Amino acid sequence: MPKKKDVPQTPEKMTIYDYERKYTKRQNVRGAKLVLRLIASLIGVFLFVMLLLVTAHAYEINEYAGYVVGAVCLVLFIIVYIVPIVKIFRAPYFETNVNGFTAAKAKKHNKKTRHDIADRIIHLTASVDGIAWYDSETVGQIAIARNAGDEEKLKTSLTELYQGSVKKSAKSLIMKSSMRSAMYSALSQSERIDAALIVFVNLQLIKDLVFLYGFRPSDARLAKIFVGVIRNSLIALSLGGLNVGNAVVKTMGDAVRGIPVLGSLISTIVDSSVQGLVHGTLTALIGYQTIRYLNTEYNLQNILDGVDVSETEAELQETCEELETELKKKKKFAPAV
Repeated sequence: MPKKKDVPQTPEKMTIYDYERKYTKRQNVRGAKLVLRLIASLIGVFLFVMLLLVTAHAYEINEYAGYVVGAVCLVLFIIVYIVPIVKIFRAPYFETNVNGFTAAKAKKHNKKTRHDIADRIIHLTASVDGIAWYDSETVGQIAIARNAGDEEKLKTSLTELYQGSVKKSAKSLIMKSSMRSAMYSALSQSERIDAALIVFVNLQLIKDLVFLYGFRPSDARLAKIFVGVIRNSLIALSLGGLNVGNAVVKTMGDAVRGIPVLGSLISTIVDSSVQGLVHGTLTALIGYQTIRYLNTEYNLQNILDGVDVSETEAELQETCEELETELKKKKKFAPAV
């Protein structure tokens, strides 16, 4: 007998129960939002204290210089902290940590967020001359899909954009911010200024990556990123009090032993270089942590969009109908009072 040809099996559509089991974590949404606000406030307090100490030091040197530095620090606080934080918090985000009760609402929210991201990228590409963040051909495909109302084509084109030109642009932003962080710390001879500069560079990098992608990480993941900013600033503060180059200088032996000025100069250069390398690396870690979370949540919302949630809605409707029927029965046979 001739063998029957194998008929390819259509893969079963993932249900919300499968999604919940694989990707959903127990999380207090309000608690995550509160923790995020608290950590963001701690960053602000830390930065304010560092700038206040810099102002106090300038005031000790000269009263008028202290006033000038204080005014500059106040403006810097607004520019380097208030503005980035507000822009980051105002950015949309995908809802991916869902269950059977919240999935339908989250899918509707995520669809609107995708549309907003697509419209923003299309507008930005068309209105800003010389912008090289996005591949124009892929943006054109996004525009066609958006006008045609083709959701699948829109998702495919956005995914292609994120995996291509956006990924490349994100790496470029991280590299530039890391170099900036390393150069600032190499030039600065104050651990307080170093700590303030680290906050500035890290927050600017997060803001730029959020602007590039068009959305921000969820509250819980953004809180983890902000914890990294505090960690980097504390490391910068502690490195300023360490003579990390002394051990290197000592290995040079008699070559610089008799020349104290040269030995001191080499120590300063080595300390600055090592600190710059450390600060640049820590900034890069913040950048890659941010894009990892952004890519994770973008991929999760794509998976969630393909999840079948109608089953749970039908079950809920069926349960409500059964409940209504049972209540009518009990009311019918209830003894009259």
